[in-house]
Amino acid sequence: MRLPPAERSRVAAWCGEPGIGDNRRVPMPTQPQTRVLHIDITGHDHPGVTHSLTAILARANVRILDIGQAVIHEALALGLLVELTDEMKSSTLLTDLLLEAHRLGVQIRFTAVTNDEYDAWVLAQGKGRHIVSVLGPALTAAHLEAVSGVIARAGLNIDRIDRLSGRVPLDSNGLGRTCVEFSTSGDSGSDDDFRTALMALTQDFDLDVAFQHDTVYRRNRRLVAFDMDSTLIQTEVIDELARLAGVGDEVSAITEAAMRGELDFQASFRRRVGLLKGLPESALQTVVDNVPLMDGAERLISTLRRLGYKTAILSGGFTFMGRELQRRLGIDYLHSNELDIVDGVVTGEVTGEIVDGARKAYYLAQIATVEGLSMEQVIAVGDGANDLPMLRLAGLGIAFRAKPVVRQGAHQAISTMGLDGILYLLGVRDREAL
Repeated sequence: MRLPPAERSRVAAWCGEPGIGDNRRVPMPTQPQTRVLHIDITGHDHPGVTHSLTAILARANVRILDIGQAVIHEALALGLLVELTDEMKSSTLLTDLLLEAHRLGVQIRFTAVTNDEYDAWVLAQGKGRHIVSVLGPALTAAHLEAVSGVIARAGLNIDRIDRLSGRVPLDSNGLGRTCVEFSTSGDSGSDDDFRTALMALTQDFDLDVAFQHDTVYRRNRRLVAFDMDSTLIQTEVIDELARLAGVGDEVSAITEAAMRGELDFQASFRRRVGLLKGLPESALQTVVDNVPLMDGAERLISTLRRLGYKTAILSGGFTFMGRELQRRLGIDYLHSNELDIVDGVVTGEVTGEIVDGARKAYYLAQIATVEGLSMEQVIAVGDGANDLPMLRLAGLGIAFRAKPVVRQGAHQAISTMGLDGILYLLGVRDREAL
């Protein structure tokens, strides 16, 4: 097989040898102390490209030091680091690769890597690794510029970018859901400063940005605990009961203040429950029948169950609603408050200890112990100030559509999509979810 004139000219220019012919050996690129060669292949992707080129390397017994491949809209980018030997330097290996690349319709480029450069690359594997997830209804160049700018200013290198969400049709009008994941390496200095800089972007753009250390625990979470009201369901049950009791405005005002952290949860909870005194027990079923699940809740829970996760509800709400969600969604654990009812009427009291923020954290740790898990393997999700203790205790604490004080106090926050957006933070792609 002979290269066409244009290709021969390209090879000649690359080799620095005008007029090079197809049958001549292409010299290896050399630099002082060179024992490594970087091979880059780009072009239109189709089955067999990687196999055909690595088959040539295999015949020469080439040792592969590193390999990476990505395909974006059928455009291939394949890179290999290979060890150079004296036998390879005196062979026709590069010529064979060039000819095969031409046959395949792809481009190939060779770059020499010095020993010092390679040694520095090897030593860099001890650097910290992080995952930055960008979520939102749409992705724009401005989003990428802003996020990559924060990453660069933190002194981190972007090693890889992956899209976890499905492909976006042109007629979506920018509406939908997208998630891209940046894999970075380096020392970011202060995690809090880096996270604060990323979170600041959510004030300027319609997106969420999450930052996690890329550790074995990130890929091995096993328990997810949820707040119930305004997290697994779209309303506050106590507010719905209060509306039926004719004290809706008064109770809602107390609820909002408590969720913002302005009132002690236990004291405010007793005040609100006291206002329900005299409500008929039948009102509880009315609420159960009419409270909507949070967007994405069923998809999230069913996917978690399929992947072997345990789930829990840790709620300052009421057990009667928690039991219904436990039945409907298949939740493994439930801890919440028992509304006292005598002779079919709400007494205005609760039985047993009130589940506040401290009790949520206690139950979270207790369930983790029962399941034999470290706290790094635990995820907690909530929206109110009384969720902060468990959000901070968990390896991954997520403020979901939360009040500002909770967003600031939690390590992660999601506000631009449904509850199943949490799957992206676990590295689950759309095609892998139910």
